[in-house]
Amino acid sequence: MTDQKTIAIFGAGTGLGASLAHRFGREGYRVALVARRAGPLQERVAELAGAGIEAAAFAADLAHTDRIPALVEAIEKRFGSIDVAVYAPVPSDIGFVPALELDASMLQSMANLFTFSPVEVSHAVLPGMLTRGDGAVVVVGGLTAVVPMPGMSGVGPLMAAARNYVFTLNAEVMPKGVYAGTLNIGAAIDRSAGLRALTAKGVTLDPRFPVIDPDDIAQEIWTLVTKRDRVESILPAAA
Repeated sequence: MTDQKTIAIFGAGTGLGASLAHRFGREGYRVALVARRAGPLQERVAELAGAGIEAAAFAADLAHTDRIPALVEAIEKRFGSIDVAVYAPVPSDIGFVPALELDASMLQSMANLFTFSPVEVSHAVLPGMLTRGDGAVVVVGGLTAVVPMPGMSGVGPLMAAARNYVFTLNAEVMPKGVYAGTLNIGAAIDRSAGLRALTAKGVTLDPRFPVIDPDDIAQEIWTLVTKRDRVESILPAAA
């Protein structure tokens, strides 16, 4: 059994997922990449191999909560352990809903990806971390989880529930050597599928709306995982 650590990136896209893989890979981590499409994942595995980073692809739809335990088991079988789990899927077709128009069926259609699946991923990886007395789980969300915004409901309440879970989880597992944290982003992510989808639709972002480099987000997650001095970070940081 190797002492080399492994990061599992649940939602490994071309933006934040790629930046996380390179940031942790530079520190000697092996990388498990999880996303829906196998082809692009294999391309990222090859790219990482070219940078001297060991990686493996695991094609999975994270909206299917019942498949998450087997997914985590497959990653642990391949690498021996998951030392850091980052949950960060950002569907390119996700949209906000005014609270006035929101109904239960609309909320239920998004609940797995933004509330139930981050809980299920955490539940699946925590036994190994607690046994070893070390590990970290980071759930990435959006600013509406922290600051309610008129016209931007739906996703926000679901991410707020996941955020609440992370805060309580961290209080319970930190004394046992395990960290849980959350990073909430109030910006478009450069090089991401979501930003490309907006561009393809001809949407022009307001020049005042921030676009953040995913390398900066990856660095912030590295800081959260290594320092463990905060449960939450928000990017871009307030001036």
